[in-house]
Amino acid sequence: MTLSSIANPDLVTVFDHKPRWNQPDHRRHGWHNFHTTARYAMSLRAPRLLPLRKEVDWTIGERPEVARFLAMPHFSAFVVVRGKRVLYEAYAPDFGPERSHAIMSITKTTLNLMLGRAVADGLVNLDERVCTYLPEIGTGYAEATVRDLADMNVANDYCEDLEGLSDSYATWVVMERHIGWRLPPEGEKEGTIRSFLCEITSEDVVNRTGHALYKSTNSDVLGWIIERASGRALRDWLIEIVEAAGIEGCFHITCDREGVPLVDGGACLSARDLARYGLLFARKGEGVDGCRVGDPAFIEETPRNPGPSLEKPREFMRYSRQTYTDGTFVSHGGWGGSYMLANPDTGTVVVYFGVLENNIAWDADFQCQLVQMMARLAAE
Repeated sequence: MTLSSIANPDLVTVFDHKPRWNQPDHRRHGWHNFHTTARYAMSLRAPRLLPLRKEVDWTIGERPEVARFLAMPHFSAFVVVRGKRVLYEAYAPDFGPERSHAIMSITKTTLNLMLGRAVADGLVNLDERVCTYLPEIGTGYAEATVRDLADMNVANDYCEDLEGLSDSYATWVVMERHIGWRLPPEGEKEGTIRSFLCEITSEDVVNRTGHALYKSTNSDVLGWIIERASGRALRDWLIEIVEAAGIEGCFHITCDREGVPLVDGGACLSARDLARYGLLFARKGEGVDGCRVGDPAFIEETPRNPGPSLEKPREFMRYSRQTYTDGTFVSHGGWGGSYMLANPDTGTVVVYFGVLENNIAWDADFQCQLVQMMARLAAE
């Protein structure tokens, strides 16, 4: 007798070409529980943690610009940390200090630390072409430089236009089938991250738009280069970062069926632990117990690096070495409404978790205003 089955309801494409976890009505649950949603994931934990003590500055929450964001219906968590002090934190009723949250593209900042170390050790040259390290890569990346990968400055046929994610043939939708975030169509074989990367094509990789061309696949190619050039698995690089940050809970990250971590956006962790991680940038790579990750000079140069600017309304920022910067802070946003910002001058990190419930889980105006509020807090 053959036992019948049904498609996993969280991962099957249902309405508007989206799986259930990304439906607006289910998205909050999806982002709060993403570490248990994707088909494949790994979990990392530090043996020793960075202790944080509360020294609450209540005036932070009383600021109208802060109170506005904490009162929004999509709000999940907010933490301000300086050094080892928690200056302020707040949580939504359905969330809490120990809960993990999908940070999506904030995950990309791990590559700044990995790349900085690889460059400092002479393993990777920023001006070398991608095909030098990955001869099997397709035309979408072969002639691009490592520097252009890191700065989101490559033109190819991969598209991550969030307005187009409702299109079942958008390239990000196809990518989701290869990373276990949704099931492939009936009869179609599930692929892998790196097989997908090799299929991306381009007639001319030079970015002629005058602004950053945001493509998450750039980050995955960059991670592959770092792994190939160093001879160390990405998992080992991530373990080193988690241990240096001294996070208290678990660093969850989704991966493909081959176990390749999704460094472009697969991580989930608590708000306090994301702040602990962000402090690595505020301290220029200095971790707990004398551990160091990244490269101090590379981190310090990141805000000064002349990466391409963003489009309006975020034109006050540039994309630099897998971070957003205005020349002072290093930061990154996460699809859905989250953001992390670190100011090395003041040693302050600000974290905001949120889950936008509009059609595309994205709002450029919202992120612009959020970043400006966080930057002002971190600069004081």
